[in-house]
Amino acid sequence: MSGQGSPGGEGDYHGSRLAEDPRRDVLWRALWRYHFRHSIAQEACVLDLGAGYASFINVVTAQRRIAVDRWPGLAHHVAPGVEAVVASITDLGAIEAGCVDFAFASNLFEHLPQDVAVETLVALRWVLAPGGRLTLLQPNYRYAYPEYFDDYTHVAVYSHHSLPDFLRAHGWVVEEVRPRFLPPTIKSRLPVWPALIGAYLRSPVKPLGKQMLVVARPGQAA
Repeated sequence: MSGQGSPGGEGDYHGSRLAEDPRRDVLWRALWRYHFRHSIAQEACVLDLGAGYASFINVVTAQRRIAVDRWPGLAHHVAPGVEAVVASITDLGAIEAGCVDFAFASNLFEHLPQDVAVETLVALRWVLAPGGRLTLLQPNYRYAYPEYFDDYTHVAVYSHHSLPDFLRAHGWVVEEVRPRFLPPTIKSRLPVWPALIGAYLRSPVKPLGKQMLVVARPGQAA
């Protein structure tokens, strides 16, 4: 788990399962350098859903950066220039309609009951600009099943087949699916070294690849 999502369950999730870890920042700086910067224009508006410690949005270079999470600690972790919205991911009313070019959620949808995931997709339709995209990074149950429920807040199961089908069923057009995009990052046996992460992303062979990447855009509403 890369540690971006902040589930809605009770308890001190950040103090136990999602403790602060400097390796997380190393990981996201490397992912920005080797992958995401090629997908995000400097003039874009970027939205990070379930931003947690804001490790992704803090390294993004864009004209506008917005982090949303229901966790009050979010405001203490965003970098200067990042807008922190402490709210439910289903309530994006603080963001103007049609302004977001790149929406992102890491390790989030597996924490959401399916009806909440549907509400989130509806809210995203409202804020996405024409041509805007949603990128999801999360465990792929097809490969991560042995440890999938080690996280006590996981309530939904998705694979690289079922997640795209779920999106399509609710009127989204799936543009890209990478079944083995990353290992479970800082919880895997692989060291978190930027050069190694870059080499892994370029390699056609993905040892321990248990996280998938899915990119979609709104189509016709279901």
